[in-house]
Amino acid sequence: MSRHKDTAGQGPKDPFDDAGSAQAVIDSTGAVVEWGEGAERLLGHAAPDVVGRPAERLLAPDSKVVLPEATADRWSGCVTLRHRDGHEVSVWLLAHRSRPESGERGEWRVICPLEDSGPLPSDDPLSAALLEQSPCPMAIYDDRLRLHRINEAMERVIGLPEERIRGLRLTEIGGKRQSEELERHLRRAFRTGQQQDVDIYLRTGGEQHAHPWSAKFAPLTDADGVVRGVCLTAHDITEQDLARQRLQLVNEASIRIGTTLDVTRTAQELADVCVPGLADFVSVDLMDPPDDSGDSPASIPSAPVVLRRAAHRSITPGCPEAVIEPGEVDTYPASSPQADSLLAGRTTVRSDPVAALHDWLAGDSMRTERVKEYGVHSAMSVPIRARGATLGVAVFVRYRSPEPFTPEDVLLAEEITARAAVCVDNARRFSRERETALVLQRSLLPQTLPRTAALQTASRYLPAARAGVGGDWFDVIPLSGLRVGMVVGDVVGHGIQASATMGRLRTAVRTLADVDLPPDELLTHLDDLVVRLSAEAGNGHATGEVGATCLYAVYDPVSRRCSFARAGHPPPVMAVPGGTPRQIDVPAGPPLGVGGLPFESMELELPEGTVLALCTDGLIENRVQDIDGSYELLCEVLARSAGSLDETCQELVRTLLPPDGAADDVALLLARTQGLAASQVATWDVPPAAALVARARKYATEQLGVWGLDEAAFAAELVVSELVTNAIRHGSPPVRLRLIHDDDDATLICEVSDGSATAPHLRRAKTYDEGGRGLLLVAQLTERWGSRPTDEGKTIWAELSVS
Repeated sequence: MSRHKDTAGQGPKDPFDDAGSAQAVIDSTGAVVEWGEGAERLLGHAAPDVVGRPAERLLAPDSKVVLPEATADRWSGCVTLRHRDGHEVSVWLLAHRSRPESGERGEWRVICPLEDSGPLPSDDPLSAALLEQSPCPMAIYDDRLRLHRINEAMERVIGLPEERIRGLRLTEIGGKRQSEELERHLRRAFRTGQQQDVDIYLRTGGEQHAHPWSAKFAPLTDADGVVRGVCLTAHDITEQDLARQRLQLVNEASIRIGTTLDVTRTAQELADVCVPGLADFVSVDLMDPPDDSGDSPASIPSAPVVLRRAAHRSITPGCPEAVIEPGEVDTYPASSPQADSLLAGRTTVRSDPVAALHDWLAGDSMRTERVKEYGVHSAMSVPIRARGATLGVAVFVRYRSPEPFTPEDVLLAEEITARAAVCVDNARRFSRERETALVLQRSLLPQTLPRTAALQTASRYLPAARAGVGGDWFDVIPLSGLRVGMVVGDVVGHGIQASATMGRLRTAVRTLADVDLPPDELLTHLDDLVVRLSAEAGNGHATGEVGATCLYAVYDPVSRRCSFARAGHPPPVMAVPGGTPRQIDVPAGPPLGVGGLPFESMELELPEGTVLALCTDGLIENRVQDIDGSYELLCEVLARSAGSLDETCQELVRTLLPPDGAADDVALLLARTQGLAASQVATWDVPPAAALVARARKYATEQLGVWGLDEAAFAAELVVSELVTNAIRHGSPPVRLRLIHDDDDATLICEVSDGSATAPHLRRAKTYDEGGRGLLLVAQLTERWGSRPTDEGKTIWAELSVS
């Protein structure tokens, strides 16, 4: 058929041509664009008389056609057409729509059968061959559910000829447990008159191995609809079942592999997923990264290959097939399947390992014995590669499963291994970054806590088990007048950037603490710093903003008072001797980096021996219990703890954290307060008169005699004289002199306070200047000196060594 087809002069008729049907093509406008030879025979119109004209002219006057829906691609129905000579022709039409890629409505190909052979004869040869020669195994059971007929395909499945088993029941032919299940479905189909479908796993009489089948039981009825028998058809669905299993295994691998950023765990997940779905034994061996850089191994290794067993899994408990254990290292020559696949850079399959690996196994009697003992018949080695680097190799072995590895198995193993390779590489990259951040973190944290007369301290720092190293930190800072600053902070985020930010904030806190700022003022300056760091991060196109929380406290052993301030940080806990541990209600300031909001401080008097617990949220926020529950546990541990602070730290970590580690970094600082005895402090009010400086020197000399520090009297007299003189001359009343003797540290502290807030500073005196050398002299005679603001004004202090 063609457009304006000319059939004149054609050769012998083709038995496969379309002359047995009338065909025409109608375009989207309803015009005939093709007119076949069969259509001309049906209606008598030649192609030139019809093509290009509306198709509706071919309809009889009273004929009605129900048009198909716009989305329909097929239509069928009976219509009445008009023959060329005028008589009407009733026909049944079938139409198919062809849709072009352009999205247009397309054309309709209309078809009408021309030959009506009537009902088929009872001895029709094709109908008789339908049962016998059908490739689908079929069996017919009569109304007694006994075998009536089977075709040749079913004979091959059963393994018995029809004449020997005709008249037997299904269970008698099969003789297996699954046969009883099949017969139940056979009975149900006969009794209900409804088709029964069942998928079953069995080995038929003509087969060596069991595999999945799909069986359909269809009732056979007579002209009156009475069920006279049942037709059983069987379909081998091994390939479909294998495809389903492979898809399920790939889906399972995507879920189960890579649940953590741990290399060993990821390797074990790869082995676990593939046994027994893909292999009977799987081993995963990885190359150790170079020690110098920690980068991934080279893209193509060289023989012999040194590999470390990361994981293995077997269908046999205990993995008796394994020659080496996880963590052990082995060297594989070029003849081994591991090295062979790594050197080739592709998957290799050995169907007869004993023969194929003769050279390798000849020098390894233990492996040879294991291969023969378990009957290993197929081995597959798949390189583990990710991002251009070779990480190791996975070896899949079959000995219980009788089937060798197929090309589809190779594709499946490569797909799963590729997923695992990316996870292994991610885990290694995470481990390298975590180790780098951890080294940086530990280098920035205090290696040891300073010994002070004011506090006994102990600490713990634990990096997160999974999220990576964060920016938690703690510090103990000795201040003037034997006071001690305590700080615990937490930078938002994880990784090297968080550790670096933590280092900057810790340095800033120590710097601000050295100028003796009160806790609330220190946090205000620290907040300004974090705001600037956030602005710098934004200008540098860094990801995320800088943020942190912080708790800062200052304890004075002379007054035994402690002041606190916090910036979005968990409150501290105190345990007073003989009392019940409780949270300290420190005003909750905003987190650092918000900017523009004030911080409030509070002050408490702490009895000697009070234990303070300062921690980050990693200790009290976890998936096991809420914050309130964690604080209750913390208080319980502090209440019953009778050992050292270090033992208490360990007990807190063990009690509050989950067994598998903390989800976030943990920083914990414990401090036990110590008061300074009244005999170690001497205070005098000095009238604001220059003539009374000598009296102040006398007070100091006498007190040093009481403390047995006569050798330090000369230097102490000069320091007291200069500081009191400066306070009287340049300051304002009241002027107060205080001496503090630290027996443990062999230190004498001289403090002079006055009502002026103006801080002194060193200056270089000229040759003939009468003054300006006092502070220079103080700096030369003391270990260190400085000033700090007070509520009344300021205090100038100096420390002398009296050892």
